[in-house]
Amino acid sequence: MSNTDALKSRRADAVANGVATRGIYAACAENAELWDVDGKRFIDFAAGIAVNNTGHRHPKVMAAVAQQAEAFTHTCFHVAPYEGYVSLAERLNAATPGDFDKKTMLVTTGAEAVENAVKMARAFTGRSGVIAFSGAFHGRTLMGMALCGKVNPYKKAFGAMPPEVLHAPFPNAFHGVSVEQSLAILDNMLKSSIDPERVAAMIIEPVQGEGGFNIAPPEFLKAIRAICDEHGIILIADEVQAGIARTGKMFAFDHAGVAADLVTMAKGLAGGFPLSAVTGRAEIVDAAPAGGIGGTYAGNPLAVAASHAVLDVIDEEKLCDRATEIGEKINARLTELASRQGMEAIGDVRGLGAMVAFELVTDRDTNAPDAALTMAIVAEAEARGLIILPCGTRGNAVRLLPPLTVPADQLDEALDILEASIEAAINAKGV
Repeated sequence: MSNTDALKSRRADAVANGVATRGIYAACAENAELWDVDGKRFIDFAAGIAVNNTGHRHPKVMAAVAQQAEAFTHTCFHVAPYEGYVSLAERLNAATPGDFDKKTMLVTTGAEAVENAVKMARAFTGRSGVIAFSGAFHGRTLMGMALCGKVNPYKKAFGAMPPEVLHAPFPNAFHGVSVEQSLAILDNMLKSSIDPERVAAMIIEPVQGEGGFNIAPPEFLKAIRAICDEHGIILIADEVQAGIARTGKMFAFDHAGVAADLVTMAKGLAGGFPLSAVTGRAEIVDAAPAGGIGGTYAGNPLAVAASHAVLDVIDEEKLCDRATEIGEKINARLTELASRQGMEAIGDVRGLGAMVAFELVTDRDTNAPDAALTMAIVAEAEARGLIILPCGTRGNAVRLLPPLTVPADQLDEALDILEASIEAAINAKGV
């Protein structure tokens, strides 16, 4: 029995079934490469789901964490605060879009950031309603589940969701949902489903993550900014997956020239260490009563040190520019592949920076989803040494999230593996 097979058996006996896992058991990793417990090498185009934007174990991140560990690893910021937290808040206040006074709170996970952003919006407005969008993913906590725009697996079997959470359609040109249609339905919701004076917040991902890497058109983000301004609604940008240089800008909202009132971030913020943040208008962030937000592990010193290093690396290594270069190369390869005879199963290629996906369909006339082919491509790639992930509300998109530090030769190698995997899966389907 291989080490992997042994761990699969142990995992089945010891770990909750609801914690879904892949079949790769990691032993070590470096930058864009990962080796499993049997010594097999993989190029990692998942990056811990957009966490390792600076690659696995970036030397500057590891050095910063080691230095902090020599001082202290935990005090609880509520008990004995520390300069690193304060200075990171200052940096995030300066980095997020918007020319207004800002404040920041640090927590641990993306879901925590979302929960606290909603709490802040409710405290500031005195309202309770929240509007999210179809296809959204905002976490697995109770409010996070309610905000998600996909039932299975995030809401299935978990009972009633919190009230006054509504979903408007996210524009998706590939599936025939225009910006105009989305805005018309949103307008109707505010006339027929919920009084806008009861809506505390509207939350949106500028590029949907689990929903399929669907990009919110700039004109849509500008329109909902205007709607929020008209009705006194707090606009929350969920930048958990799209932020921290992933899309070629520090935050994806930067592409639209729009500033949200609150920004949630996590994943790539601390280079593999658990850290998240809410940054936004000072008066909104300050609306919660003292002690009403925070947490025992919120803003852990090791993660804070890692985040400072990540921000330095993004600047020093020009990772926003690198994200754009990587995305252009991936898009060009996939677009060329999709244009070939016999590649009609690739219905759409889309992306912003190094956040790229392609959608698999049974035919391009109906764009009917082909989830089975999607999983076949993922499995083929894994067998050939490339880690990629499925996504999308219909389970028929493949997302590509390489570290922004991936070497050029490994990027080319990964794209060769991806192309071979796509061709093999499509050919096998035709047999």
